[in-house]
Amino acid sequence: MTLLEFRTAPTTLTEELMNPVQAALALRRAKYAYSTRFVFEHEDRASFGVDTDRTAAPETGDVVLARVAEVGHHKRLEGPGSRRQTLFIGDEIVVAYGSRYAADQFLATLPKDLGPCNLAAAGGLASEVIEQHDRIDEATVIEPIGRVTDAQGKPLNLRDCAPLQIAEATAPTHRVPVIAVLGTSMNSGKSTTLACLAHGLSRAGLRVHTGKATGTGSGNDSHLFTDAGAHRVLDFTDFGLSTTFGLDYGEVRNVFASLVDELAGNVGEGIPDVVLVEVADGIYQGETRRLLTDEVFTQRVDQVVFAAGDALGAVGGVDVMRSLGHTPTLVSGVLTASPLATREAMAALDVPVVATFDLCEPGIGTSFLANNRVGA
Repeated sequence: MTLLEFRTAPTTLTEELMNPVQAALALRRAKYAYSTRFVFEHEDRASFGVDTDRTAAPETGDVVLARVAEVGHHKRLEGPGSRRQTLFIGDEIVVAYGSRYAADQFLATLPKDLGPCNLAAAGGLASEVIEQHDRIDEATVIEPIGRVTDAQGKPLNLRDCAPLQIAEATAPTHRVPVIAVLGTSMNSGKSTTLACLAHGLSRAGLRVHTGKATGTGSGNDSHLFTDAGAHRVLDFTDFGLSTTFGLDYGEVRNVFASLVDELAGNVGEGIPDVVLVEVADGIYQGETRRLLTDEVFTQRVDQVVFAAGDALGAVGGVDVMRSLGHTPTLVSGVLTASPLATREAMAALDVPVVATFDLCEPGIGTSFLANNRVGA
């Protein structure tokens, strides 16, 4: 069945669980998503309930108990510890509402009501898919049972359980070098580039803090950065966001500033030597492009690294970055898996092109830290 057919069907699976007591029992046995891991870990979780009134309009980050109606593209749900939980029709899951921008998968928006919708990301995103890539299956369909509530019966939002809070962006006070990693699109090699750079800098004896400022909630990149040797890793989900797409731009700039400032602060063992932060998707994505021209970015970021999928993307990307006031310190990413594509890019660019895994060498990353502020 299509999502439209589920939304217009006279009966649904969720009618079996409209009783609040039954819904609360379902909440106890449900599979929690990575996006809702702080809800799962909350000390008061035993007192949480479910509001089975499904007439309300959800907000981004609202936590919802839903039932799997049809398994499609996402056949597994990333759990709180990032284990991939196989989904079966009839499974109860706890996910969060939000929108998604993924050129290789889905364009999905925040649903207008608590009717049937889609699981738009493996990390646990309840959304309504409106476009999809031709080469993937239709999205998994879920049927909301109700919004998860706290002990007082108030619907829970991810921000209510998040360990960190988003602050209004102000001028930064830290002097820690910050390197931002951007790219042509999703799957251009941004996360791998950042991880390799973090690994090389860590091997050089530096204390490295890393983060992902925008995107869709998932533990993959954070775990990769940890494995690479980062001393501290954060992303926007630590601030109570399931996604950054579809947010008011003011929230996007505030979470970027909050994340960078938190990573650059004196926490635990002390101030880091360098902060590496990834900005998701490509530079033509709306929030990314706008962020690049915002003082909240230029006041905090000292250098940018650009990841591209091919030589033409690298050349075009560097040109666009320069038009926005940022000359990349180096180019890396998927294109460097091909020696031929790498040589093409080197011949056309006046900035260094560095093979992604060469960034794991201790001396390479440190040699770029001496560069001046980007755009200066």
